[in-house]
Amino acid sequence: MSGYDASSTVRVLVGVSGSLGSVTALRRAAALARSLRAELWPVLAWEPPGGDPAARRSAVGLMAEEWQRQAGQRLTAVLDEIFGEEGPGVPLHGLVVRGSPGRALVAVADRENDLLVVGAGRRGLHRAFSGRVSRHCLAHAGCPVLAVPPSPLESDLVAVHRRNTWHLRMDTRGL
Repeated sequence: MSGYDASSTVRVLVGVSGSLGSVTALRRAAALARSLRAELWPVLAWEPPGGDPAARRSAVGLMAEEWQRQAGQRLTAVLDEIFGEEGPGVPLHGLVVRGSPGRALVAVADRENDLLVVGAGRRGLHRAFSGRVSRHCLAHAGCPVLAVPPSPLESDLVAVHRRNTWHLRMDTRGL
């Protein structure tokens, strides 16, 4: 028997959706994986429209395969955009999982020596509805969880989007 034990390999798992918060978490997870000489496991969780209860009430077998394929394409696109051809500098194992994001991440991060990295959600008006995934992971994961706060750029982008939506003038003196 060799001395290699796959369960002892340190994995840095990170929830990826393509949002600014998940991209910030992905970058932090990649930096941690490099410093720990660990494997990077970006995980994209998806659910059928209306969730699994709605899917059970209808025939979605063929559509589920298409949604799984599209989720894989979205994960690949995010990883390509963030890391490009060079990659993250550590072994990368992208994973697409069917299920709600919080539950899927906790289920995948099932080893004692895993590290789960999640975005901590948005600030401001959407605070009441954001952070559900990070709260679920912090409450239920059996491994350490790092909740990465949003990038300061995210709040600036939200403010610009809000001004554009309402056709408000933008103060450009600070640009």
